[in-house]
Amino acid sequence: MAKKANASAQAKNSPPPIAFLQGTKEELGKVVWPSRQQLISESVAVILMVTLSATTIYLLDNLFGWLARQVFG
Repeated sequence: MAKKANASAQAKNSPPPIAFLQGTKEELGKVVWPSRQQLISESVAVILMVTLSATTIYLLDNLFGWLARQVFG
């Protein structure tokens, strides 16, 4: 707790750009970075969902285009 109070007191006494960089460094220290396995599995899930969504939209667009051609000639 004393470390946090000291850092915030130090940031208040620093010029704005230095305080910003110190605050940024503190926040990056709090980040929980994903493991390699988690990064790969979540990336694959995102790619699959984007592909599935794009394919669904493409097929629906073709279906509605075909229906419009049938109705309006």
